[in-house]
Amino acid sequence: MEKIVLASNNEHKIKEFKEILKNFEIITMKEVGFYDDIVEDGTTFEENSEIKADAILKFLKSKNLNYMVMADDSGLCVNALNGAPGVYSARYANAHNDQANRNKLLENLKNAKDRSAYFMCVITLKKPDETKIVGKGKVDGIILEKETGNTSFGYDCLFYSNELKKCFGLCTDKEKNSVSHRGRAIQDLLSKLN
Repeated sequence: MEKIVLASNNEHKIKEFKEILKNFEIITMKEVGFYDDIVEDGTTFEENSEIKADAILKFLKSKNLNYMVMADDSGLCVNALNGAPGVYSARYANAHNDQANRNKLLENLKNAKDRSAYFMCVITLKKPDETKIVGKGKVDGIILEKETGNTSFGYDCLFYSNELKKCFGLCTDKEKNSVSHRGRAIQDLLSKLN
């Protein structure tokens, strides 16, 4: 089974990747001894995912480890806010605090008539020879006026999926994975991976 080092310490994200990528052995950054902070200073999801992949690939090479690296960047884009929070989704309220981020989003949409939004994910996979493959995924929905269901992960409790006809905060993992931006980006990536 081929190994992929996943550029994340987010337990929800690691679980999601492992559930979808059953034909690969997913290794976390901690498991290979990578503990550095990676500065995500790109202006697009693709730039940030490549920055993360490159940092870990460089580290693996220094340790003579020939693993593939997979990094994603994703976020919520709200049309009435010109695509914000976008690449700043995790730190929208100036800290990695899901509740503060949701509060700021609801405040900024207080008088908005258009509450349409989408989750976007871009995944960059880098092979040891630095071959790059990019997968993209998107899921459309609307931002609810109040939190609904499970509030433990990001903006899920505010995002109503147009396809599922329910809020991500009320979905099972299986339901969410069936339409999620990350799931779609992984499928797009896998379709390009030989």
